[in-house]
Amino acid sequence: MNLKDPLPVAPGTAADARDGQPHRATAWPEARAVAVRAGADARAGRAPLGVPLGQALGQVLAGPLLALTDLPPFDTSAMDGWAVAGPGPWIVREDGAVLAGHAPAAVPAAGEAVRIATGAPVPVGTTAVVRTEHSRTAQGGTGAVSGATLLHALREVVPGQDIRPRGQECRSGDELLPPGTRVTPAVLGLAAAAGYDELPVPCRPRVEILVLGDELLTAGLPHDGLIRDALGPMLGPWLTALGADVLATRRIGDDAEELYAAVTGSGADLVVTTGGTAAGPVDHVHGVLDRAGATLLVDGVKVRPGHPMLLARLDAEPTGTGPVRHLVGLPGNPLAAVSGLLTLAEPLLTALAGAGVGAGSASGSGSGSGAGNEVARVPVQDEVHGHPHDTRLVPVVRRGGRAVPLRYNGPAMLRGIAAADGLAVVPPGGARPGQELDVLDLPWPAAEGAVPAQGACFT
Repeated sequence: MNLKDPLPVAPGTAADARDGQPHRATAWPEARAVAVRAGADARAGRAPLGVPLGQALGQVLAGPLLALTDLPPFDTSAMDGWAVAGPGPWIVREDGAVLAGHAPAAVPAAGEAVRIATGAPVPVGTTAVVRTEHSRTAQGGTGAVSGATLLHALREVVPGQDIRPRGQECRSGDELLPPGTRVTPAVLGLAAAAGYDELPVPCRPRVEILVLGDELLTAGLPHDGLIRDALGPMLGPWLTALGADVLATRRIGDDAEELYAAVTGSGADLVVTTGGTAAGPVDHVHGVLDRAGATLLVDGVKVRPGHPMLLARLDAEPTGTGPVRHLVGLPGNPLAAVSGLLTLAEPLLTALAGAGVGAGSASGSGSGSGAGNEVARVPVQDEVHGHPHDTRLVPVVRRGGRAVPLRYNGPAMLRGIAAADGLAVVPPGGARPGQELDVLDLPWPAAEGAVPAQGACFT
């Protein structure tokens, strides 16, 4: 089915208002769930990429981390001391010590002891390792030990003590970590110990940004009906922070043919457009998608700001073969575009990257995302006025365990979000002081002292 065919209309799903039908936008939690499914479906056909350990930090595992060897790979000494065989006291062998990184040069026979270092392979026949601090040496007396150096234990010696047996931590083939695990420094250490030189990680999703509008300036002050482009400088770094590889940010005027060529000619996994998603005289996104044979997954979301956002599936080839690509259409107003970014682009990208829904996910409870990931629910400090029917996303900063709503939250404003560390998910009807709300995290901390004047979000 493509946009030339009427989409089935169900409660809470998209309908095409451009053909005179009532527009029924997708509920906000369901829109995020649709984006997650779209990303997961697109990921299914993508092969993982093997990257050297030094380049894998911060990425996620595309498959399980399986042990390539036993850990430890051989019996090793857990302490500096003596490898002893049989009961003591033991005759100290003077023909060398067993060192880490070397095969045992001396193997104790029954009644003998040989020096051993931490991490060294334990010689065959060793009964236990006696720590240096738990032993003493003395010259032998008469008989067979006359003139020999004897090792005496100062504590009871238990067979196997201070020996790390082969496979104590894992056996070859054991699953050490599941797919989707974030690669931390500790994960890198475990992978190296388990025999890995590189790790399988998902390919970074490729994104191309198309900033639409004849009215946008790239430099200087606004004048004569022209305004500065705020989205071009913002979206690339934001998407990069979400793990995307931003191929380009292109500016396109209000030209349907140029937009069609850019959308159909893009090699990106995700095309992000700004503006042009409504039904105005120069809003060409719907028409371009229709002409391109795209499948519309979300056409409008019950959220303020940002309700004209959309999500569509594009195929690489007209026949439907090749990798699946997507387009997220963001509204042109800056804060509305941020809303669309967190509602559709972020969950799609994180699912496409195999990380589940990362920063910015809301829980399934209350006004949650429907994507199944839990985030902190934070009590709101002040009353937040809501929309009668739609979810609202409100810039907040967390202070003293509470979410403080910020002013300057209109669809065209960025002053509030610039000082925020999250967006509170406000259910229809609003929230009272102290009510717990889901908060979508932003991929950076708020700057202390940079908080605008506070107050009720909507006045």
